[in-house]
Amino acid sequence: MESTRRQSPQAALMKLEAAAASARGGFACLFSTADEYETALITERRAQGHYTQDRDYWSFALFVGCALIIVGTVLLLA
Repeated sequence: MESTRRQSPQAALMKLEAAAASARGGFACLFSTADEYETALITERRAQGHYTQDRDYWSFALFVGCALIIVGTVLLLA
């Protein structure tokens, strides 16, 4: 490794500025707007399967059961 005493002050300053710019780049955001972030987030979650609709047969069975009870009550009282 080179000693800082052997470098010119200008070269040391340039190296320090490059290191600072590199460090700041690590904190930069990949998205320029919140909409871009949300779009990327939703796309990633869809790829993971978070927004798939599961077939819920219980709600259909409950509806059919209630309809049969109502029809049975109407026929019983008629």
